[in-house]
Amino acid sequence: MLSDADEDKRIVRTKTALFVSDLARKNHKKVSKNYKIYHWNLLTIGIFYGLPVIQLVFNYQKVLHQTGDEDICYYNFYCAHPLGVLSSFNNVFSNIGYVLLGILFIIIARRRSFVRNNKEVAKLYGIPQHFGLYYAMGLSLILEGVMSACYHVCPNNSNFQFDTSFMYIIACLNMLKIYQTRHPDINAKAHTTYLSMAFIIFIAVIGVYYGTNIFWILYGLVHMLVSLIISAQIYFMGMWKMDCGIFKRLFWLFRNDCLRCAKPIYPNRFVLLLIGNVINWSFAIYGVLNTPIDFATYLLAIFIGNLMLYVLFYIIMKLFSGEKIHILAISCIVITMITWAAALYFFFAHLTSWSVTPAKSREGNRPCILLEFYDAHDIWHFLSAIGMFFGFLIILTLDDDLVLKRRDQIPVF
Repeated sequence: MLSDADEDKRIVRTKTALFVSDLARKNHKKVSKNYKIYHWNLLTIGIFYGLPVIQLVFNYQKVLHQTGDEDICYYNFYCAHPLGVLSSFNNVFSNIGYVLLGILFIIIARRRSFVRNNKEVAKLYGIPQHFGLYYAMGLSLILEGVMSACYHVCPNNSNFQFDTSFMYIIACLNMLKIYQTRHPDINAKAHTTYLSMAFIIFIAVIGVYYGTNIFWILYGLVHMLVSLIISAQIYFMGMWKMDCGIFKRLFWLFRNDCLRCAKPIYPNRFVLLLIGNVINWSFAIYGVLNTPIDFATYLLAIFIGNLMLYVLFYIIMKLFSGEKIHILAISCIVITMITWAAALYFFFAHLTSWSVTPAKSREGNRPCILLEFYDAHDIWHFLSAIGMFFGFLIILTLDDDLVLKRRDQIPVF
């Protein structure tokens, strides 16, 4: 009954039944500007991160040619086609798919931004359209292609993180975009997001070089703690202070919503976060007990697992809410699943492995299987690029059925 009940976000966001109109109160133009910062910041990061990487890998090539020591780089020597300074041009060139499909996705998102430019309809109907994160997703796919190409100039354990760094960013941006769809006013700042990614990549570097038992124990504890804090932020829609009292509030949250209540205040969010914490805690415990050698891939599996869980939850909640999935989105889902299944088949071919000696790695080398030029790993590049592209299209088209539905009738989950 308060006069400002419809204005104060502390009142609006704590309602048990929320609709998209409740979380789309900020000025549309201002919010869009905040999201557009993502791709400009990412472009700057890519330039400053990429130039030293290019210098480093070509220096590896220079040393290889000067010394003749082919054990420096782990190639598939049965299918390595040199060109100029590159010892395995096919492995580098096969990353062109990431670049081209990243550019194509940006063009599609840009075109859609013009189609959805009816301001009168956009005020009351459908999901609020902010395309800055879409541009950042496309740019991250381009940069992944560039970094993967750099890694394949001279593959070894010293530069493997170049191949995975932007994969973390891709997974993170996808999750942010899915969350932003129904929570347009609750957006993480671009600099905060990329600073968090930088910290994760820093941990990945430590894990690659200093993966001792003490490191794994500390990592497991930090992983579980961060999962709890992020869960609290999501559960209370950002209405949560990060201070010394956070552990006390987590205890009261568990006591009141889990032990004393017949059901949680926000059951949908609670179920998602409970499953998410179980999965993340399982990843952390598995890491402590088994200490995987390839920490970068282990960390990437965590990001991909969380992304898949969130996409699945979003689709299930759409269906439970009586919403439909557009035929275009269904087609993208089917193509993505088929493409990723085929891509993973070729990924696990294990043509090379820098975790063993160069001589042992050469035992896994295999001849070319496509056009007498590309090997199984090159096909993985092509198929994974297509899989990520159609995965982006799933997020882009998933809510096309809501274009003409009133915003105050679209539930938040």
